[in-house]
Amino acid sequence: MRRGPSGYAPSRGHLAELLKRLPELTHDSMPRVVVEEFEPLLDSSDMTPADWLHTARAIERRYGEFDGFVILHGTDTMAYTASALSFMLEGLTKPVILTGSQVPLVEPRSDARENLITSLLLSARPEL
Repeated sequence: MRRGPSGYAPSRGHLAELLKRLPELTHDSMPRVVVEEFEPLLDSSDMTPADWLHTARAIERRYGEFDGFVILHGTDTMAYTASALSFMLEGLTKPVILTGSQVPLVEPRSDARENLITSLLLSARPEL
């Protein structure tokens, strides 16, 4: 999310820019990260069941390419998305982790950095 005159809003390419600034992602213990942005970018408060289906299909389409998946999601509707995906993705043998934060990644006292790094590390551990 990028801060604008009306508050925070999704911004194409912004996450990839921010990830380049995280030195933790270059550590040997970190998995390879590939960012896939959906079209259109959404605030999580605007998500619908069609968006849950789109997310599930994106995981299904790229399932063979990765050890796990991390979905960055706003906190307002994360519980609804997690519930829907738990049924849509039932039986998968790879981790699918939804993560978010109370404060956006761009802010100095954000919980997003730790949440993201931990989620990425856990997503690469299929035994979980």
